[in-house]
Amino acid sequence: MSKSGAPGIDVPREAPARASLVLASLIVVAAVANLNLSVANVALPAIGKAFDSSQSTLNLIAVGYSLGLAASVLYLGAIGDRHGRKLLLLLGITVSIPACLLAAYAPNDTVLVAARILGGLSAGMAYPTTLALIAALWAGPGRTKSIALWSALGGGISMLGPVIAGALLERFYWGSVFLVTLPLAVVALVMALLFVPAHTNESAEPVDNLGGILSVLLVAGLVLAINFAAVPGQGALVVGLAVIALAAGAAFLWRQRRASNPLYDLHIAGRRTFWVAACAGVIVFGSMMGSAFISQQYLQNVLEYNPVEAGAAILPLAVMMVLVAPRSAKLIETRGARTTLMTGYAFLFLAFAWMLMFWGEDSSYWQIGFAYVLIGIGAGFAGTPASHSLTGSVPVRRAGMASGTADLQRDLGGAIMQSIMGALLTAGYASAFSAAIAASPESRDVSDQVQSELTKSFASAGQVAQQHPRYADQIVAAARQSFLYGDDWAYTVGLAAIALGALLIFFRFPHRDAERELLRRYRTEDSAPAATGRPGGPGV
Repeated sequence: MSKSGAPGIDVPREAPARASLVLASLIVVAAVANLNLSVANVALPAIGKAFDSSQSTLNLIAVGYSLGLAASVLYLGAIGDRHGRKLLLLLGITVSIPACLLAAYAPNDTVLVAARILGGLSAGMAYPTTLALIAALWAGPGRTKSIALWSALGGGISMLGPVIAGALLERFYWGSVFLVTLPLAVVALVMALLFVPAHTNESAEPVDNLGGILSVLLVAGLVLAINFAAVPGQGALVVGLAVIALAAGAAFLWRQRRASNPLYDLHIAGRRTFWVAACAGVIVFGSMMGSAFISQQYLQNVLEYNPVEAGAAILPLAVMMVLVAPRSAKLIETRGARTTLMTGYAFLFLAFAWMLMFWGEDSSYWQIGFAYVLIGIGAGFAGTPASHSLTGSVPVRRAGMASGTADLQRDLGGAIMQSIMGALLTAGYASAFSAAIAASPESRDVSDQVQSELTKSFASAGQVAQQHPRYADQIVAAARQSFLYGDDWAYTVGLAAIALGALLIFFRFPHRDAERELLRRYRTEDSAPAATGRPGGPGV
């Protein structure tokens, strides 16, 4: 409904009826996706031991959920805009249940990867729809506060995943971590049925199905190519995936420029408050998820934390996100999104620099926890303005495009950064362990098969150590040093990405007054076609 009642002006009311119940429902739905995303990281060492998985397979298990979500989110967001956001929300929650069951009882790591991708597809239906509904149902400062709560609680809940997973792994087998969201999914389904409005400012335009298929191929090809880049003997596969991604990307751009109803409106995407915020969010969330992926393995493999300790170690990140995000909303209103983003980036830069310098083989918990505090503050400040700028830059009838992009920030960013950091970890680990073997006096006694097992992953090296107890201490020590060498590669790239993102924001994102003027201009452009009855025009 229009706030003013004028036909065709898609401005939402300040807040919907039963606003607190609606927002709580959307946050609970988002919590299902956030928990499913984060529970796998703590279980990776246990999964590696159970299936003798390579590091590249563990990377795929970690990134599979983000891959399924990121690849589908633009297409599914457009479907929700056209056919009903609530319907898509309910369907996504429903599909998440068999996906969790398949992951929990997977007979091998290949099935587990497939289950994680299916879970990501279910999240692609539900998670971005929650933000699209917030954009459609709230306006003004109410929307900013709702997005801040959605971002903070969603991020905080996702960080509880490792704690819950760690507690389960102390008593049960690795698959139990994938069952944790089932009760919450039932609660989310009931709340969404009862409280979420059925139809709000949805589009009447047909969905660009060809554009949707091309977007899936583009994202999936890109993420998988990055993930396999460091795997020995997979050069042909990487080239093939890269070609698919490039071809799909070129075809997608061609299609979006010529389609009468583009899946992804390039005119809107070209707005400075949109594309700069999108890039900034990709780096923020990608860096946060990449660091969580690497650090959970570091805590268990190198520092020998048990799963509960490793999961609990990350709690400062969740606490700081929840505490800082409401202050982020206030800072946006008073100082603008640019200042708020830069504040978050400063803390993230400090966090990665700290991990690079002070996380070693004998680091104390205060050194670990302080890095997580910095990441939580950084993500808490930067997450809200990244999402807020996207939703404020588009007409409400295209909320699915904004929410899809906001979700790409988190999940494409997470998939890309986890893949890049995981690939660097894999390459650095293998390189360092190969060098350690070559420098060892017993190097001639190490067969090619044993060397392959030692350099495959930390878990695989641990199994070799058990088979050769005489050399167990040497093998474990070399594996720890090799892991630290690889994670230094990963953290260095994360630090460089954050620095580039900060430069982009500093030079390209508008100051507060210019930002507000741009957003007013966009709203005027977006209302003009509908008011005159024209089917296209600026901003559409």
